[in-house]
Amino acid sequence: MKNLKNFTAASLLGMSALLPLQTTFAEETKAQATAVTTEIANIDKAAVHVPPPLPEQASSTVEKTHNPYGLEAMWKEGDLVAKVTLFILVIMSIGTWYIIITKCLQQGKIRKQGQHAEKNFWEATSLDSATEGLDDASVYRFIAEKGIKSTKNHGGTLLERIDFNTWVTISIQRAIDKIQSHLSGGLAFLATVGSTAPFVGLFGTVWGIYHALTAIGVSGQASIDKVAGPVGEALIMTAIGLAVAVPAVLGYNWLTRRNKAVMEEVRTFGSDLHAVLLSGEISTNNPINRDMK
Repeated sequence: MKNLKNFTAASLLGMSALLPLQTTFAEETKAQATAVTTEIANIDKAAVHVPPPLPEQASSTVEKTHNPYGLEAMWKEGDLVAKVTLFILVIMSIGTWYIIITKCLQQGKIRKQGQHAEKNFWEATSLDSATEGLDDASVYRFIAEKGIKSTKNHGGTLLERIDFNTWVTISIQRAIDKIQSHLSGGLAFLATVGSTAPFVGLFGTVWGIYHALTAIGVSGQASIDKVAGPVGEALIMTAIGLAVAVPAVLGYNWLTRRNKAVMEEVRTFGSDLHAVLLSGEISTNNPINRDMK
């Protein structure tokens, strides 16, 4: 009986010793489970809130490479001959566009004057009043004044020996020729630029290639990267020469065709005026109109 009591007491003591250990293990297991759950939640939360990388951010930036050869480098490093050649081409280009624009405006102005003269000149009661109705700067008024003046200055002078018809024809033709000469001014410059600008650019190219090859020979480096840059830079001159010549040639042909159309209208007016002047004596008291032809 005594042994049974001792066994029971020992069992109770053992169980009382195991209870704190089980409680501690349960608390540690619970803490670990809570930590794992919290870590998983944080991972899910981070996966939800972190945006994906943008394509612009993912792509690598391309660095711009500096080109040591070009028009700017050619101007800075070029000698006097290269700079003078480039300056001549620039002057040619500026002159070409100036002439094209001014001649186009001039031709348009004369066409408007022709429309005004065709509408109002022949409706007047006399040539004097018809002439006064034209603008002071009108080429048609210039022709009319020259024609009227030729009839008034014919008698009583050495010009009287010339036939009246011939003298009036000469006077009107001189006025028309003067207008044509004024219209044609500058076209010779366009023709010159169109024919010489490519050769000026070619001269600049040859000069640049010569200096590039000389520099390469002195340095002793004849690799493709050392040759291609300077030679390509020299070829810019040829491109500039062509860019100057092409507008000059096109402008010359275009303005020449327009001049022919404008002068055809001017000659028609001069022919009609010539017929009116030969139809009778010019006087403000003796009206002359187009029906008298």
